[in-house]
Amino acid sequence: MQLPPSSASAWRRLSTQGAVLEAAEVFIRQYAAENPDDGDPRRRLAEVTAEVERFGTYEHTPAELAFGARVAWRNAARCIGRLYWNNLIVRDLRYVTHPDDIASECFEHLRIATNGGRIRPVVSVFAPDRPGRPAASLLGEQLVRYADDPRSAHRVALARDLGWKGGETPFEVLPLLVQPGPGLAPELYEVPEDAVLEVPLTHPRHPGFADLGLRWYAVPAVSDMLLEIGGVTYPAAPFNGWYMGTEIGSRNLADTDRYDLLPTVAELFGLDTRNERTLWRDRALVELNLAVLHSYEQAGVTMADHHTESRRFLAHVDREGRHGRPVPTDWSWIVPPLSGGTTAVFHRYYDPEDPDLRPAFVHRTAAWPHRDHAWRDCPTHSAQ
Repeated sequence: MQLPPSSASAWRRLSTQGAVLEAAEVFIRQYAAENPDDGDPRRRLAEVTAEVERFGTYEHTPAELAFGARVAWRNAARCIGRLYWNNLIVRDLRYVTHPDDIASECFEHLRIATNGGRIRPVVSVFAPDRPGRPAASLLGEQLVRYADDPRSAHRVALARDLGWKGGETPFEVLPLLVQPGPGLAPELYEVPEDAVLEVPLTHPRHPGFADLGLRWYAVPAVSDMLLEIGGVTYPAAPFNGWYMGTEIGSRNLADTDRYDLLPTVAELFGLDTRNERTLWRDRALVELNLAVLHSYEQAGVTMADHHTESRRFLAHVDREGRHGRPVPTDWSWIVPPLSGGTTAVFHRYYDPEDPDLRPAFVHRTAAWPHRDHAWRDCPTHSAQ
């Protein structure tokens, strides 16, 4: 049966309200179960129901927001560092909505997380989407990325379209891009030097390694994921833990579609690269990872090695099991990209991923248009 336009609109509204209420109830009951001192959840459920029926959404209490963000980390199937999920520092910035202020708070996030090198896990939660009022988002995988990283090519092009003149020198930090809303031109902000701690890479046994001029930043603050808690979506919620050495040494610097440095390292160490049976790639990969771990230790910057972090992850699995909670895990991400078979996480199975599990940090589709930027003719576009 075809519903008349007004009835169809009302049905869609009620359907959306129903989905929000269903997700909210699951979350509020989970919160109450894990925080029994906060009392019976029925009163809170009545408040949430009234809000959703009136506004189409509801507002989390500060305690609910903090709990939801921490559980989202606990549910992150690709993260090996979840042992410390309950220590996540949650910055409630839902009142911050202007791009200038969002950028300023993102830079403050980096300073707080850096903590002089003793990295702290932090999430900064900005305004949520509301019915008919989508909130601002951040464009880019991480708050800090380098312009010469091949993975940054699209973001570099977008920044240059907005008037950025940089990107000509190695390891130059890209500006932060804040998009006020879907279809609106992003605003561009240079990242202050005091917000980014970088580590020059050296090798403990080869002085010539320093001449490669390599470096990497201290805080991996992911910024391209949505935070979903109980039917409410926060499109800007950058979060960080600390690096595991292989993320830099085996992926960022070694992958052929990133910096592709294994041939360079092999040449530096005089390895025989004439055929694969010499295992030159493997030997170069170990030396590159050793340099990363050595450099961060020398600089006093928190970094985990893959053997230690693997044991910590199994401690997390055991602890969650004692609480009767599953640990959804993507094996291909948990097993490190160096010497995987020698790590504690390799020789076992895990609880499968659950794409519907919430709270969660959720990957979103590209947050900006492709090269034919839809906002080119938008009156709010102002190149800087």
